[in-house]
Amino acid sequence: MAHETATQRRKRRTRYKLKKNAPGKLRMSVYRSNMNMAVQIIDDAQGKTLVSATTLEKALRKELKSNGRSMAAAELIGKTIGERAKKAGIADVMFDRGSYRFTGRLKVLADAARAAGLKF
Repeated sequence: MAHETATQRRKRRTRYKLKKNAPGKLRMSVYRSNMNMAVQIIDDAQGKTLVSATTLEKALRKELKSNGRSMAAAELIGKTIGERAKKAGIADVMFDRGSYRFTGRLKVLADAARAAGLKF
């Protein structure tokens, strides 16, 4: 891949390791911007998103006192994705952090998802 940025390389490297170590397993992918967060549980075999949660949803916006980039927002998204996954019958996923480091909001989100019943 010509002219690939460092961010794209980190993302590709992370996904490669996940797919190599756990082929066929559902993937919990996280997107984090400066203002919001989104998380999806994806079935790569079918190419479908099974469950998702984002800080842009009206129902979750009402629960947030601050904006979508706070630690509280990350915790709420983690708890929400865990509950929705449990309702859909999903218990075991692999955590795809993309090009982001596993600190701060990502760690809070992951801990909340684990507390809600997801295993990864």
